[in-house]
Amino acid sequence: MSPKTTTDTGRGDAGAAGPGPDLDAEYRQMREACGLLTQTGRATFSVSGPEAAEFLQGQITNETEDLETGSGRYAALLDRKGHIQTDLRLLRLADDRFLLDVPDETAARTMKHLDTYRIGREVEVAPAGRSVISLIGPGTAEVTGLDPGAEHDFAELTVAGTACLTAVTDLGQDLICEQEEYDAVVSELIARGATPVTAAAAEIVRVESGRPRYGAEMTGAHMPAEAGIVGRAVDFGKGCYIGQEPVARLHYRGRPNRHLRGLRFSGSVGRGDAVVNAERELGSVGTAVVSPASGRIGLAILRKEVEPGDTVTVETAAGEVAAEVSELPFRNGSPQ
Repeated sequence: MSPKTTTDTGRGDAGAAGPGPDLDAEYRQMREACGLLTQTGRATFSVSGPEAAEFLQGQITNETEDLETGSGRYAALLDRKGHIQTDLRLLRLADDRFLLDVPDETAARTMKHLDTYRIGREVEVAPAGRSVISLIGPGTAEVTGLDPGAEHDFAELTVAGTACLTAVTDLGQDLICEQEEYDAVVSELIARGATPVTAAAAEIVRVESGRPRYGAEMTGAHMPAEAGIVGRAVDFGKGCYIGQEPVARLHYRGRPNRHLRGLRFSGSVGRGDAVVNAERELGSVGTAVVSPASGRIGLAILRKEVEPGDTVTVETAAGEVAAEVSELPFRNGSPQ
């Protein structure tokens, strides 16, 4: 699961030349060694009790009940029309205890939803008070001393004398620790060889991997198929959950009106700039970055009539910029 960063790249390109951090050096660090992103913008919740697994099974898009302790899954929480209210990572800590982490901006909505639907069940939902630190790059396992396995699998480890969890991501590992131990854990990880990187640099690697971020490409207006997360987030063999019917109907009977696409830009563009074709609006730019390896690239959810290889126009404040629709990912999702 790619980290959600709190830094907005703004109207210009992340990675553009000018004052600020050395994004080229930070990019190389994440591609060749281990970068450390501290402000990952995540909120955590504990869901516990004898009916916790069954309860979550009826709320989220992915299978919950067969999840083994020490394993995790990516999923989404939907409204009744199948629109994404949040994406999330679910970790099973014990038979009756789960940890969820979601983007900060959806935390209140997630808590309200889960608290409402748990009424009458033997389930407790509460903020977990954890912080998430992302380690990105092929050198991550050397820093943590652990390689927990497949994406979303996790293990326990001790850092700076405090108990942490480390969960596998597509780009490295996320460390989850108590909020009051955050500074000490970060300092110890740096001492072990991780190098701090900025959110802008981490966005470059995320865009190259072709994974959408909630609040950027993916919003509450989109369904999982439109955001390109069905393969990772939706289990079509599980029981009923909120929003299942429209998601299943779209999967088995139709084709999404919109798709997540990559874009290769011929000039500078910004988030929210309209993407058009023959004067018809197709969508808007979700994220635009300048990659040292891939050039000016970005992600957008666009109408279905445009396919990889097509040329579209991005309408910016400075004028029109041509862009080529691209297959995803731009690069292999793993820095390795």
